[in-house]
Amino acid sequence: MTSNERIPFLDLVTPHVELEAELLAVCQKVLRTAGFVGGPMVEEFEREFAKFCDTKYCVGLASGTDAVRFALMAAGVKQGDTVVTVSHTFIATTEAITQAGARIAFVDIDEQTYCMDPAKLREYLEQECHIDAATGKLIHTKTNSPVTAVVPVHIYGQVADMDAILELAQRFNLIVIEDACQAHGAEYFSKKENRWRKAGSMGHAAAFSFYPGKNLGACGEAGAVTTNDEALAQQVRLLRDHGQARKYYHELEGYNGRLDAIQAGILQCKLRHLAEWNQKRREAAATRWIMCCCTVRRGWGKQPWRRSLPTN
Repeated sequence: MTSNERIPFLDLVTPHVELEAELLAVCQKVLRTAGFVGGPMVEEFEREFAKFCDTKYCVGLASGTDAVRFALMAAGVKQGDTVVTVSHTFIATTEAITQAGARIAFVDIDEQTYCMDPAKLREYLEQECHIDAATGKLIHTKTNSPVTAVVPVHIYGQVADMDAILELAQRFNLIVIEDACQAHGAEYFSKKENRWRKAGSMGHAAAFSFYPGKNLGACGEAGAVTTNDEALAQQVRLLRDHGQARKYYHELEGYNGRLDAIQAGILQCKLRHLAEWNQKRREAAATRWIMCCCTVRRGWGKQPWRRSLPTN
């Protein structure tokens, strides 16, 4: 490498060149079988990604935005509800909440992890909300809106403090939808359970994006919902396909949020390499941290209860 050459911040060419034969085989299979949308290729990826995330179910979708929106809707968030999240995220998180018909309430982030601060969440739930005596529901005092869900965002590969968030959710009867769109393969050590947990396996459901810039990226748009709740997974399947469980039998008003088979096949190829890629990212980040004499982002490497990974 000459002194004039630059290392790209995000290299989307090299990984595809290295996997070119595998990826072209996927395209060839799709062209020869005409299995363009859904079908065995999507189902195979769903099974493998569910296993990777330590969940029972995965539902492939057209985008990460669909994943957040459908997860909220399938979990029971309704028109006029309030959903609590953070402002330090991509706009898709908040778009999904409003598109599900809910209001947004923001709480602040932890300055070391940039994820939702459980102390701020507790402060919001205790000081700005009350339990309705007649219904037992949590109500935001100023808007009189039911507070029904919380969306912690795992960002830059860092996982939010899920033990504390889940404890609050249980106390206030809140749905938890993890926005894991930047945390494929990241892990969190649950002190409560004394074990490592995968991002996407701890809430009622989780949303993943496979936008090309992610550490598991498609060659186009794609997303997925992971969950251990069979009924929730089935509801997401209905929502993604115009509300139909079988062709032309529509049980509800749904959307067109299906995953293309070619993207599922590409993701399945890349998934086999993801653990290795994540480890190389961690090693590169650790090397940079040492070289910069601990001046890298504050908090990096200081949280023993996270196995984080840089997203780019």
